[in-house]
Amino acid sequence: MEIIDRRRNPHGKNLENRQRVLARARAAVARAARAAIDQGTIREVGHDQSVVIPADSLNEPSFHTVFTKGQRQIVFSGNKEFSTGDRLTRPPGGQGQGGAGEGGQGNGDGQDGFRFVLTRDEFLDLFFEDLELPDLVKSQIVATETMTPQRTGLSVDGSPSQIDMARSMRQSMARRIGLKRPKTPEILAMEAEIAALEKGRDNPERLRALKDELATALMRQRRIPWIDPVDLRYRRFTQVPKPSARAVMFCLMDVSGSMSEPMKDLAKRFFLLLHVFLERRYKHVDLVFIRHTETAEEVDENTFFTDPRTGGTVVSSALTEFLKIQKQRYPQDSWNIYVAQASDGDNSSSDTQKSTAMLENDILPVVQYFAYIEVGTMAVIRGDTDLWRGYSPIAQRDSRLAMSRVSDRRDIFSVFRHLFARKVAA
Repeated sequence: MEIIDRRRNPHGKNLENRQRVLARARAAVARAARAAIDQGTIREVGHDQSVVIPADSLNEPSFHTVFTKGQRQIVFSGNKEFSTGDRLTRPPGGQGQGGAGEGGQGNGDGQDGFRFVLTRDEFLDLFFEDLELPDLVKSQIVATETMTPQRTGLSVDGSPSQIDMARSMRQSMARRIGLKRPKTPEILAMEAEIAALEKGRDNPERLRALKDELATALMRQRRIPWIDPVDLRYRRFTQVPKPSARAVMFCLMDVSGSMSEPMKDLAKRFFLLLHVFLERRYKHVDLVFIRHTETAEEVDENTFFTDPRTGGTVVSSALTEFLKIQKQRYPQDSWNIYVAQASDGDNSSSDTQKSTAMLENDILPVVQYFAYIEVGTMAVIRGDTDLWRGYSPIAQRDSRLAMSRVSDRRDIFSVFRHLFARKVAA
């Protein structure tokens, strides 16, 4: 048996070699991909991602000559100093002049790097290989697209169990009328008239005509059946893709005067990571941006991150806006709801109790996950913030609430991994 792989290779690449390289250097590529995120390239995660890995990640086992054992006869061209049998001294260790590759220092310890361009799917698979969405419990959530049968009209063939009797009888009646099939009452009437004429014997010509007509009618009735296979109609079903589970991601952020631009940048990086993560599991992901000071409003993404505002902080206004939008546009029974809240932890002291009550009683019951990240150094300056003290007891009681602090851009990935780490069965 001969097996031929006829899959088309990507343009300018060899598919099998590419797969072998990825498998052999998977750990190095994964580290390079995460380093690319740390360097701020998350904004280009939707495009092909270029990463650089050390050349030694691609080394393969090979055979080489062992110069410490065995006998060899080697002839060097242009030799004027040595004869057969002379022993050559080896240079003292460390004095060899090895070449330096890209990134080397010219003293023999450099090595070329290998630049590898990952597709979007390859990059994200490596980036999220040991992460998972938490508590995916709804029946609509599936990683693969399912198919469901849907009625798509009628067919002239099919399973007997799918016969449409009404349509089949309608076709039969149309065929019998079109072919002028004699009806049973008409035949019975002719037979009764023939019997009467035979008894009276007064109209032999009429009797012969009726008998000929009856014979023709019976012949046509036999040739034109009551129902024919051409009359049968079957209900037809076609397998169509079942709509994938839908998700909505709410981004809540404090934009009051205490939130600096670096803090907003930290929040944006976390939102971007979460959005890309959700796109790996859902075909359709909606984004809703809610910003707040003392009041909250839904805005577009550009306004959310760039338009400055001043004022105090009332977190309950954002939670109230979330509940209003969720009830109007994203019913719990048909949407998987995720919320990411970013704040410096500051809140009006009179509002914290109201916010925590709304979170525990009204919001957590309708969401799949609520991630709260606290950005900045407020906690370092004065200890736990108002929101942190309010949210912590809820997080201990309800696993749908996750909390973490972020003070530096390089902390984003580790925090994200902590919040969404795959649970290992005990």
